[in-house]
Amino acid sequence: MAQGDGDGVTHDLFSLLASGDRDFLVRNNGDQVKINTLSGKILGLYFSGSWCGPCRRFTPNLVEVYQDLASKGDFEVVFVSSDRDEESFSGYFSEMPWLAVPFSDSETRKGLKDLFKVRGIPHLVVIDANGKVSTDQGTVVVREYGVEGYPFTPEKISFLKEQEEAAKKDQSLSSLLVSSTRDYLVSSDGNKVSVSELEGKIVGLYFSLNIHKPCKDFTQTLLKFYKSLKEKGDNFEIVLISLDYEEGHFKQGIAVPWLALPFKDKNCEKLARYFELETVPTLVIIGQDGKTLHPNVTELIEEHGIEAYPFSAEKVAELAESEKAKLEAQTLESLLVTEDTDFVIETSGAKVPVSELVGKHILLYFSAHWCPPCRSFLPKLIAAYHEIKAKDNAFEIIFISSDRDQSSFDDFFSSMPWLALPFGDPRKTFLQRKFKIQGIPAVVAISPTGKTLTTTARKLILAHGADAFPFTEEHLKHLEEKVDQEAKGWPEKVKSELHVEHELARTRRREYVCNGCRDSGSGWSFYCKECDFDLHPKCALKNNEATKDDPETKAKEGYVCDGDVCRKA
Repeated sequence: MAQGDGDGVTHDLFSLLASGDRDFLVRNNGDQVKINTLSGKILGLYFSGSWCGPCRRFTPNLVEVYQDLASKGDFEVVFVSSDRDEESFSGYFSEMPWLAVPFSDSETRKGLKDLFKVRGIPHLVVIDANGKVSTDQGTVVVREYGVEGYPFTPEKISFLKEQEEAAKKDQSLSSLLVSSTRDYLVSSDGNKVSVSELEGKIVGLYFSLNIHKPCKDFTQTLLKFYKSLKEKGDNFEIVLISLDYEEGHFKQGIAVPWLALPFKDKNCEKLARYFELETVPTLVIIGQDGKTLHPNVTELIEEHGIEAYPFSAEKVAELAESEKAKLEAQTLESLLVTEDTDFVIETSGAKVPVSELVGKHILLYFSAHWCPPCRSFLPKLIAAYHEIKAKDNAFEIIFISSDRDQSSFDDFFSSMPWLALPFGDPRKTFLQRKFKIQGIPAVVAISPTGKTLTTTARKLILAHGADAFPFTEEHLKHLEEKVDQEAKGWPEKVKSELHVEHELARTRRREYVCNGCRDSGSGWSFYCKECDFDLHPKCALKNNEATKDDPETKAKEGYVCDGDVCRKA
């Protein structure tokens, strides 16, 4: 299939794509195309499948690029299917204007996946006219640069990145929002508004996915913020940068008084890359001079409302000082008591005044019945709860539910021995925002004085169980030192019958699921990087524990035994 040359590997396309007496590829209308007609062309091997959502979203992007390049006559794509039956293959292939390896030739399809180490789809490998791989990250290149990325070489991508960096230095509102074919934005009623009308204003670029609930929720907050500024007469405008895949969702998202880039405008993905978008919702603030004032003010708006405007460095510093003062003054009552509510509940429904919890160690447990990791973590938390309560009764946990209905809440809460906020309690939203809860399960530790000890107590309980209590910085530092000292006595590598392919290396891991006991873990693991395989130390060292005191297997002093091999320490 390939032969080496001075610069790497050169692929012979015929050897790569032909098999037996088959010397052709197929089109979706059944036509056969000789493989030797691809000689001298740039070729994209497109690994994809109809059952794969990301593939179905990416394919239209690749079709657009393919059609734009058709006139050049030197670019072709070959579909390598991951479909499970010919009917699915045929239905999906009917949407594609390029060639394919016949579905019946499963041997060639598998060989290509193995050769190019395809571990996930969609995956696009681009081979240049000389048979060398230009990039195996073609999906990223096409998604980010489209036809501008052609011919998809490292040199071209480097050139485009350099252009982007230069553009950042000369950034203006027009350079961000105007394209070669469009100099306008659209309003909810379909009218076109020239980008030039926004010059001299502070502009928020609102990256959103209307199908995503956090975006829907923030849109309502942003709407109040926007209307308040407009009533004051502030020179502020918002431009929606929709990342929705369906036009219906886009139209729902633009049912607001601000402007937007048109649906599926190429600048949407380009701007997401330009601002190195990591999450949605994101609101980037562009100053009156067209330069970026702040990369994301969603949290500032949620926490401070119009007090955050105009998002200048001075204003942000002022708010940070204010927030610091609030943290220093934080008490359990300031977290859990509102004008309307001053209690939590037991599983029986009985109300417990927050005042009765003052002076105790508190864990705020964000969780939900529908969440598998939450259900998996719960037994560990219950075990830790009982163990901590046995040695210090001034300790309590409060369940903060993300369940979708009262019945699910009741069912899940009934399995817990602690307290909870009532289902649907508005304090949940405040606490999630306060502690920046991005996912569940999450556990926040509060000291007896009401101060925040850590927002990562879940990870600490996974790693140390009840020994993580009382979650103070000094205690946790001592605990880490103790575990690290213990780890020094473990072998650097172990063999396991659960993973016979490779040895497992003693590795620091932030968080993982043990492939042996299926429990979550944190801290140390015996890990195979190549296979992404973890064993908790208790699982990896089980056999060692059984034999370490056996006189016949005990190592001589100065040696370390690793599986069936003893080596000098």
